[in-house]
Amino acid sequence: MNRQIARLGTVLLVCYAALFVQLNRVQVFGAQALNDNPVNSRAVQGDYDRARGTISTADGVIVAQSDMVEGRFEHLRRYPEGDLYSHTVGHLSFAFGSTGVERVYHDQLAGTADSQEFREVSDLFIERDTTADVTLTLRHDVQQAARSALAATGGTGSVVAVDPRSGAILAFWSAPSYDPNPLSGHDLDLARADWNALNADPDKPSQAKMYQERFFPGSTFKVITAAAALELDRVSPTEPVIEPANQYVPPASTRPIRNFGGSTCGGDLIELLRVSCNTGFAQIGAELVGPEVLVATAERFGFNDRVPIDLPAPARSNMPTDYGDRLSGDGGPGTVYENSARLAQVAIGQNDVSATPLQMAMVASAIANDGLLREPRVVAEIRDAEGQLLESNAGGATWRRAISAATSDVLRQAMIGVVDNGTASRLAVEGFEVGGKTGTAQIGSDPPTSHAWIIGFAGPSGGPAEVAVAVLVEAQNGVSEQTGGTVAAPVARAVLEAALLGSGAG
Repeated sequence: MNRQIARLGTVLLVCYAALFVQLNRVQVFGAQALNDNPVNSRAVQGDYDRARGTISTADGVIVAQSDMVEGRFEHLRRYPEGDLYSHTVGHLSFAFGSTGVERVYHDQLAGTADSQEFREVSDLFIERDTTADVTLTLRHDVQQAARSALAATGGTGSVVAVDPRSGAILAFWSAPSYDPNPLSGHDLDLARADWNALNADPDKPSQAKMYQERFFPGSTFKVITAAAALELDRVSPTEPVIEPANQYVPPASTRPIRNFGGSTCGGDLIELLRVSCNTGFAQIGAELVGPEVLVATAERFGFNDRVPIDLPAPARSNMPTDYGDRLSGDGGPGTVYENSARLAQVAIGQNDVSATPLQMAMVASAIANDGLLREPRVVAEIRDAEGQLLESNAGGATWRRAISAATSDVLRQAMIGVVDNGTASRLAVEGFEVGGKTGTAQIGSDPPTSHAWIIGFAGPSGGPAEVAVAVLVEAQNGVSEQTGGTVAAPVARAVLEAALLGSGAG
């Protein structure tokens, strides 16, 4: 009998120990997984129905706020500006979670960050408002200018404006956009219907295309090819002089690369950039730069990597790396590769090279900022309910050095020439020093359409650039090298004017 009792006791102890271990595993080690589980409606409801701080622009416009209401939930998240900031701010939805700033800075907004909940011993015994307010780097006047100017083209596209000195993003717009209010509302049937409609729309309005989708960059990529040639010291602003031509046949190929409209162009590097000469840059890329240096230069600008922006899931811009075996030469000028034709196409922004508008804004930013890339940011600062500063991104951390200051200076002056007397003349802003580079990317559609691009920068004459910009207008009818200058440049100019001359300029 005693032996049976002892066995029973042992079994009960083992069961108790197993229960104790499992309870601790669930509560301690598995807590985060349970909280993140999409079927855990209690955690979702807690996040959704919690007081939350405001989100406002750099010039004081509230773009997200929580209001007390009656009904199933006590708090309702509202977005007063509708679709204007949805790709940046995101949404908070009971059924579909959160995106954008609402997601990345959830703990701070909800007041659940440890540093906000428990700042002193007394916080264990008293209840206080632990939420925090987020201030964006975006300026309302510049964001409005981006939306209005892009809408005037009648097309879809993206606009990115950034301060190259700090990485602060001033405008971040993509059209089409979406209104986050139905998704965050308390009518869950309406939220689901809106979600389904957004996901069924072929134009993908809920996707932040300015940093989450890649496009062929066209001739805007030529500044990277120029940077590679300058860094390698095989090209100077005046040497070599490329023989004028209306087509170029790359080594190991029989298919010519032509200039738009069958035009003839040539000259030194400055002239090639001014007129955006396909044949000249294809030759420089294939015969003078080579694949290793061109790939390395593009990667220093951020290609084949994710731009470290404080938003979810940035797309990785693509720079092809495979050009086949070396057929002749020692890697220097004149070396021929199996896919030298591909290299020539990539050098002018065609083939498989692709970039987000944010990435191309980073390219312009580096050229404007002595070759240094700052980490782009959409959040400037976070303050608690009493106004005390919790976090600040004012300084602008350095991401990497893309090119030398000397190369940056050459390209900056060349891009100023493109505005003063080249394809980007419509980018000029009176009273300011402006540089730019246009681009037209053929889509291969029938009938022919192309993406219109421009990248650029602007600032006071003789001073540092204060704004860098990238504009993409998608799927314009026809294919012409002038498309970037005629369609995208006026959009970029409107954004530069708002940033340099608007009420929030400083």
